[in-house]
Amino acid sequence: MLASVIGRVFLHGATLAAVVVPAAAMAGLVLCRSALLWSSEVVAQRAGDGVERSLRERVVAKLYALGPAHVRGERAGELVHTAVGTGEVLGEYVAGYRRARLLAGIVPALAAIAVVAVDPVAALILVAAFPVLVLFLTLIGGRVREAAERRQRELGWLGAHFLDVIRGLPTLKMFGRSAEQAGTIEAVGARFGATTMDVLRTAFQASLVLEWGATGATALVAIEASARLVGGSLSFEHALAALLLAPELFLPLRRYSQEYHAGQEGRAALVRIYAVLDAPQRPRTARGRPVPERFDLCFEDVRVAYEGGARPALRGFTLAVAHATTVALVGETGAGKSTVAGVLLRFVEPDSGGVLVGGVALSAIDPVRWRASLAYVPQHPSLFHGSIAENIRLGRQGATDEEVIAAARAAHADAFVSALPGGYATPVGERGARLSGGERQLIALARAVLRDAPLLVLDEVTAHLDAENEARVMESLTRLRKGRTVIVITHRPALARDADLVAVMRAGGVVDVGPPASLVS
Repeated sequence: MLASVIGRVFLHGATLAAVVVPAAAMAGLVLCRSALLWSSEVVAQRAGDGVERSLRERVVAKLYALGPAHVRGERAGELVHTAVGTGEVLGEYVAGYRRARLLAGIVPALAAIAVVAVDPVAALILVAAFPVLVLFLTLIGGRVREAAERRQRELGWLGAHFLDVIRGLPTLKMFGRSAEQAGTIEAVGARFGATTMDVLRTAFQASLVLEWGATGATALVAIEASARLVGGSLSFEHALAALLLAPELFLPLRRYSQEYHAGQEGRAALVRIYAVLDAPQRPRTARGRPVPERFDLCFEDVRVAYEGGARPALRGFTLAVAHATTVALVGETGAGKSTVAGVLLRFVEPDSGGVLVGGVALSAIDPVRWRASLAYVPQHPSLFHGSIAENIRLGRQGATDEEVIAAARAAHADAFVSALPGGYATPVGERGARLSGGERQLIALARAVLRDAPLLVLDEVTAHLDAENEARVMESLTRLRKGRTVIVITHRPALARDADLVAVMRAGGVVDVGPPASLVS
């Protein structure tokens, strides 16, 4: 339309009134194109945000499903980077790269059809140049892909290492290694920066090749159209239209080259994300059976091995625990005691053998209902950023303040909590950093008291307590275990002596079972 208006005005002397209709149509098309471009940006950004949010939720859900046993084998910093840090990259991947790639496949074909309609010879030149430029982009793109994958690996490692340094800062300061670790982070950061520049440098090379190629092809169209125009075999309107359409054919490809590095970054991020999403997971029963009323536990030849079977933890573990009794698991470090707790908590699935609860296979019971019927106090309890009351209330959501305080009193935590300036509203800090190890243990015990579950699993519950607090906790446990089935993992003779039965473990199996008096010295 523009070529027609220019030809009629400058060659045929048409007045403004004669071209007002096509001029108004062009103005309408400009407005329509602007609206479409704006809409495209909005839709692409929303799509990018949606994909980012969806993948993050799927990664977190997958990590929940895989459980602590899988997460312990990964570096926390790398998992955090995978779940959160790749979001911006994926947004650019969807909103920029995916859209540019789609347009690069559609718009040039439509532009080529339009050029064929006005100048078939020009269309032949453009169609011949297009695949050559695509080939160059593909060749250069391989280098971008390798550099982008290396950049994502380095970024994940850098985040994980930095988190390790922050967590271990007291140890590093103590041994005089903090400066060395700072130097390591600096070196990795410099390497990461060099990799980033390599990605951008290669991407700019692709853009340069496309700019030269597109400019050269457009120049050939201009030469061909001018020659035919002078020779009289092509009209001015058709020659100008072909010249105006030629850049439109290459514009989407140039945009695609500009977004290519973002695309490879996004692909590298997706590889890391799907490494988590595709991690093998044992199938779970869709609708598990309800939890039995009685909590007789029977471990039958349970075998568990980590690292693909290379590191056995349980070798035929067999043990019977009667309902409402307390059994203490004792043994040296590495005997498999904590793995027994992991199997019971459904954090670890046995490779063979199984567990019966009240005569029902544990694997057939709905895992959510099962975990709701037990309380767990680990050796290193997890406290979350928030108040003491909020951390205790994790044991039972909706518990009143009076019930929280009563649980803390039962766990002998009320004394030190009440002495704090903020009382139960005192923030515990990240991972309970503002509390001592013993105080964190008492908060975890109060959480278990509040849960009031029929099955209780205690893993070295007095490990971080002094003698006075240990005696108080022992008194609390004596009241707490009444009418409950309790599994106690301990090295402390005092806890084992109060049990109804003691099972001595060695090398992943039970070597002796009997009353505390005969086994605990």
